[in-house]
Amino acid sequence: MASSASFSPALQAATIFPSTWSQSSRSSPSKLGTILSMGRRKELESLRVSVATEPRVAVPWQLVETEGDGDGKLAAWTSIRQERWEGELVVVEGEIPLWLNGTYLRNGPGLWNIEDYNFRHLFDGYATIVRLHFENGRLFFGHRQIESEAYKAAIKNKRVCYREFSEVPRPDSFLSYVGELASLFSGASLTDNANTGVIKLGDGRIVCLTETIKGSIQIDPHTLETIGKFEYTDNLGGLIHSAHPIVTETEFWTLLPDLVRPGYTVARMEPGTNERKVIGRVNCRGGPAPGWVHSFPVTEHYVVVPEMPLRYCAQNLLRAEPTPLYKFEWHPESGSYVHVMCKASGKIVASVEVPHYVTFHFINAYEERDEDGRVTSIIADCCEHNADTTILDKLRLQNLRSFAGQDVLPDARVGRFRIPLDGSPKGELEAALDPEEHGRGMDMCSINQAYLGKKYRYAYACGAQRPCNFPNTLTKIDLVKKKAKNWHDEGGVPSEPFFVARPGATEEDDGVAISMVSDKNGEGYALVLDGSTFEEIARAKFPYGLPYGLHGCWIPKNAS
Repeated sequence: MASSASFSPALQAATIFPSTWSQSSRSSPSKLGTILSMGRRKELESLRVSVATEPRVAVPWQLVETEGDGDGKLAAWTSIRQERWEGELVVVEGEIPLWLNGTYLRNGPGLWNIEDYNFRHLFDGYATIVRLHFENGRLFFGHRQIESEAYKAAIKNKRVCYREFSEVPRPDSFLSYVGELASLFSGASLTDNANTGVIKLGDGRIVCLTETIKGSIQIDPHTLETIGKFEYTDNLGGLIHSAHPIVTETEFWTLLPDLVRPGYTVARMEPGTNERKVIGRVNCRGGPAPGWVHSFPVTEHYVVVPEMPLRYCAQNLLRAEPTPLYKFEWHPESGSYVHVMCKASGKIVASVEVPHYVTFHFINAYEERDEDGRVTSIIADCCEHNADTTILDKLRLQNLRSFAGQDVLPDARVGRFRIPLDGSPKGELEAALDPEEHGRGMDMCSINQAYLGKKYRYAYACGAQRPCNFPNTLTKIDLVKKKAKNWHDEGGVPSEPFFVARPGATEEDDGVAISMVSDKNGEGYALVLDGSTFEEIARAKFPYGLPYGLHGCWIPKNAS
């Protein structure tokens, strides 16, 4: 099998269908397990599956594995072994709830090399979409590369052809370098590698996203086929947007940073359309550029617009080699702010200065009211890195792959903003609970979507059991009791825990949290935790370890 520095051409267009698999019988839940008999195990190991493209090839199931499988190397930081795979997961421990019917899609970078050239940063990898389809206690799995123009060009030309997070095309000459810079200003050379999130629009369309606007790509949730670029039909222009829009059945909110006149356009898109409409604009209070806005929260009536001192930097964008802050610069002298805009009018109702902060991901926000029902302040929670920008450089693949037991993960917390609406110039930022509760690690969060923009109690995220170099636990946060429950598999790396509510549930945490785990043996599995007790319900072994993924969405059975 190819090493992490290669990508087998014979498998680039291969779909493997283990059609002869069947759900194995399970032992009692108290044993947490489906135990395969030796005969059944030998049957699986000798199974031959067909490749659905020419030339047809027979591939032993057990040979489709990640580099380092069994020698203690994580598959989390190695490239995906093949472009696509599909089949039922039959090695299941525990019981998958019968009510859990639908599809969990997870997006993320999955290919970190072209030929012998290895990428530098976690965020550079070409997108791999993973599908977990739950049906009547059974689990079907598949993955596929998203066929962005950047990915297709790289495979065809055997080199990076578009500007990724830290990777840039290698010019053949000075003239080609000048031409590449010109295409950068027009946006032509920016990547469309949609490797960050995946969303279900109100009309049912599934779109994969990254921070470049051109990197909005529609996929088929059943086959994972790339349908094509999601074209916005408005004239808002710009090159970048928030990687995480706010999406419900009736709303789609996004922020578009303005790099020329530093600020943010707040836009809304109706279900069934591709047209974003401007609701309002926020002018930056600091400079020289808008702060990075990877995500943002909303409440029932307001949009919360963050302005970090970690700001976009045109000079860094032009560099052939990355700086420690990549496309950004740290400007603490410029101040840190949070703005609040009315959804209905587009008017700014608050703009406050807050302590410095660094966050990728907001968790949720809601409105605080007085005894007369008037909104007095906005509460906004995020995964906050103690204003420490070094988290960006810690995500270099070299750093992630070279963990030797030192505790090098920068501290993080649940940062809680309180934004007064009485005209006060200052807002508050403090920890919502003691960070030691979750090992001073905090990122990759989800909540019960029924509580989006409303007062809530629980959040699900990735925390830390130290020493570590990356978040390595799954954590349930109780914001009322200010406590956390943590799940940990020694040596493993879990992806974002995505909460799915049980149909008809009346309690906020009545449901499950779904994650995908790279374990210490180079293998991996899908994990289902009880949303209330945070105990493991089931795990289903993957045929081989998967790269680490980022964000996902849930498609209920009646909507899939």
